[in-house]
Amino acid sequence: MKTHARVVVIGGGVVGCSVLYHLTKLGWSDVMLVERAELTAGSTWHAAGGFHTLNGDTNMAALQGYTIRLYKELEAITGMSCGLHHVGGITLADNEQRFDQLKAERAKHRYMGLDTAILSPAEVETMTDGMVNTKGIIGALYDPLDGHLDPYGTTHAYAKAAKMGGAEIVLHTKVIATNHTKGGWEVVTDKGTVTCEHLVNAAGLWAREVGAMAGVYLPLLPMAHQYLVTDDIPEIVARGGREFPHVMDPGGESYLRQEGRGFCIGFYEKPCEGWSIDGTPWTWGQELLSEQFDKIADSVEFAYKRFPALQRAGVKRVIHGPFTFAPDGNPLIGPVQGLRNYWSACAVMAGFSQGGGMGLALAQWMIEGEVERDPRGFDVSRFGTWTSPGYTVPKVIENYQMRFSVGYPNEERPAARPFRTTPMYDTNTAMRAVWGQQYGLEVVNYYALPGDPTYEEPTFKRSNAWEATKAEVMAVRSGVGINELQNFGKYVVKGPNARAWLDRIMAGNIPKPGRLSLTPMLAHSGKIIGDFTVSCLSETEFQLTASYGAQGWHYRWFEQQAMDGVTVENVSDARSGFQIAGPKARELLSRVTRSDVSAEAFKFMDVRPMTVGMATRSPPPGLTLASAPSGCAR
Repeated sequence: MKTHARVVVIGGGVVGCSVLYHLTKLGWSDVMLVERAELTAGSTWHAAGGFHTLNGDTNMAALQGYTIRLYKELEAITGMSCGLHHVGGITLADNEQRFDQLKAERAKHRYMGLDTAILSPAEVETMTDGMVNTKGIIGALYDPLDGHLDPYGTTHAYAKAAKMGGAEIVLHTKVIATNHTKGGWEVVTDKGTVTCEHLVNAAGLWAREVGAMAGVYLPLLPMAHQYLVTDDIPEIVARGGREFPHVMDPGGESYLRQEGRGFCIGFYEKPCEGWSIDGTPWTWGQELLSEQFDKIADSVEFAYKRFPALQRAGVKRVIHGPFTFAPDGNPLIGPVQGLRNYWSACAVMAGFSQGGGMGLALAQWMIEGEVERDPRGFDVSRFGTWTSPGYTVPKVIENYQMRFSVGYPNEERPAARPFRTTPMYDTNTAMRAVWGQQYGLEVVNYYALPGDPTYEEPTFKRSNAWEATKAEVMAVRSGVGINELQNFGKYVVKGPNARAWLDRIMAGNIPKPGRLSLTPMLAHSGKIIGDFTVSCLSETEFQLTASYGAQGWHYRWFEQQAMDGVTVENVSDARSGFQIAGPKARELLSRVTRSDVSAEAFKFMDVRPMTVGMATRSPPPGLTLASAPSGCAR
């Protein structure tokens, strides 16, 4: 084992091997993977091996399409077989809401260049030789890219392709510690120490433990998942070699595909359970959990009705093993805030649908500084530093239980809420606030009208929020409205080089003292990272205001662009405020402050400290207010 590498990847599952391969594909050959046991140990080896493009996030769907197309390329490069079965996939809709969702997904697929189609129940029967009971089925979505593969062969194909590009893979080597150094990282193993510039945590079931070595909490949890493989089924044998398509039946919480001359069927059951909630044992590797038929009994009964051939099939084997989820079900990929050159490649629960795309995205991030596609859906920064196991566990369980549930626009799921609240929470609740959450914080979406429920009823059409929102808009348009600004990211930038630093990282003009401006913050390629309000409090102090939910993303960029003579403090939760808007906003403000807030004295885009009511900002004295495009007063 060599003692230095440009990159060390910890973890030899499909994701770790994909990252390793993509680093070599994009030109970095001095890369190394360290695996405690064998390649695929952990979750990869017992995966069902299915792949599909269906994903509510268009960029994730496109990267899943990339992953699936990559497998033939891997086979051509390595001469190895991935065991590909491109059989196509059918997702069933048993109610109008689910059918609306599938039609919306097809529209996204067309936009992303993916070729999917809507099927009628009769077409489903034809494609499955009548082996799917379509009673109650309204329609379905067909994806010709769907299929399954050999998890072992595919992972080893990634590994061989990486080694052909110069990578080194070290097996049976346990990582004991990771130490941050001036030049990068020290990876201490039971076979020696490796120094590297970049460290990638792709440790799968052990990602939490490996993260803890660097002082990082990664919000993920292994879930126990169970699927069955049947004996031979006469109807499958009778197809004469024509392979059966994948069928996802969300109403029955199941997915089904052909395995040999029988079926493989797995379940996302409601009575699910987290596994090793307090930590994954280091002794775990290529074991399985004991069978638990009781927790899938209802799902199996439903499956017997949807797929009648199962009723006559014996169960050949049961695979019951853990794999990891993040609270929202998407991967945790990217640079970890506060740790230079520490990269997360974790919680990729759909490894054979997403592993290739996630490996490509992370390699691009490391080598080119940014990702070709918008990474916000899988960026590890979306959970910042505010999560805890008390939040993660119930959210992951909720996500598993709702894996096949209809996902609605503006849907707010209830687990682990409220997690964080503002001082105005009780006041707003009494005013019939309809709550949403952003970055773990409860925020007001709108205020329910009398007689309406204090939640938005889920739909793909116009919801009950319409009339309430209309009433709010009309009230502000003719009078004055107020809302809390806790759910905005806020940063104080100070120092003699503060203006020069802002001039470098922002695309617009930086305002003079007492003024504010709106400006985008851009990546090196010119892509927008954020949209900011910049308030100049003095030549050496500025306040930045932007999206609350993008704090992790924005602050990480600030760290990467650090300059001597500048300090940046995140005061998003420490500093609150209110926005008032409407034609009577200035009149309202004049009633709560002794300062002159007339149009002549307090001009459009002005910012200044003043006392409002009993609130005073110090130092300098007074509360900072701005006459902003939206009529903001902060």
